[in-house]
Order: sequence, then structure tokens, then C-alpha cells
Amino acid sequence: MAVVVRAGAAPLWWAGVFAAGVGVLVPGVTGRRIGVMAGAALFIVAAAVVSYLRRGRYTELARSAARAGKHDVLQDRAVSVRNWRRGHRWWLLVAFVVALGFSFAVPAAGGMLLAGCGTGLRLKAAWLGRRERAEDALLWVRVDWLAGNGGRPAGKAVRAYRSTGIAAGDAAPGGARRRTAALV
Repeated sequence: MAVVVRAGAAPLWWAGVFAAGVGVLVPGVTGRRIGVMAGAALFIVAAAVVSYLRRGRYTELARSAARAGKHDVLQDRAVSVRNWRRGHRWWLLVAFVVALGFSFAVPAAGGMLLAGCGTGLRLKAAWLGRRERAEDALLWVRVDWLAGNGGRPAGKAVRAYRSTGIAAGDAAPGGARRRTAALV
């Protein structure tokens, strides 16, 4: 489940960093200094809002997590990330173009806002990872309960999470890739 939350963090972050970098090159209406200061404020606000948004719903669903049964369909990490990114590619492109276009008015602010949203998703995934480590169980969302674009791990269709042991699957707590021990 943290994999789905974390799937959008990297594309949003890199699109935001690139848009902010290009935005600094354009002086804009307000000037670079004001644009970068406004962008820094937007980055902090976006990261805080995105990381704390719907935490109550996540906590409620995690409390009611049932043990995953043999009929539950759970996806690998790579498949979940690929489905989320394919389902949201047009939204990511539109957000990047809007952030880039916003640079002509307020340089770097739109890109920093986008990067702040990516950072907020990464922070939320880290929070979920700490929760999974504390409970010693990975939380999963059934595939048929996710939205058609591979997202909404806390949406209306999700009735409860499923849990497995911490070593199950190819994802570590928090949605990162599981690191395997190197053979010597």
C-alpha cells in the first residue's frame, strides 16, 4: 500500500526540479528573487499538506487490516509502480507544463510546488513504513479495490487493508525496494 503512495513521489519531484530549474532561467513578471522565495514557501506548504492529508483514513484502514488470504490478489512492487505511473502519466505531463508555464509569471514557484508534492508523498510513505515496522506487518491493498488508474489506496472502494509478514513480497516497509543480502 505504501508502494502506491510512493509511486508518484519520484515523477513529481523530478518534474518539479526540472520545471524550477528552467523557471529560474526566465526572469518572469515578479523577478527571480520573489519567485524563488514564493516557491520555497509553496514547497514547504505543499510537502506538509500532502504528507498529512488523509492520515486519519490511513490509520483507520490500518487498524482494521485483516490477514491476507489465499484468494486476495496482491501485486508486486514493480507492477504497482508501473500501473500508477501509466495511469497518471497525462496528469504528470499537464502538471509539468502548467508549472513550466507558471514560470513566466513567478519563476521557479510552480516547479517548487510540484517538487513539494513529491516530497510530501515520500514523507507519507516513510510514515507508513514506520507504522509497518512498528506493527511488524506489511500493509497491502487488494488490486480490485484500487482505482482504474492504479491509485487511491485510501479511496472509498477500499474497505480494509490486508497484512502479511514483513518479509513477504518484494517491497520493504514504506514502499522501497527490498534490499537482498549480497552473497559472498
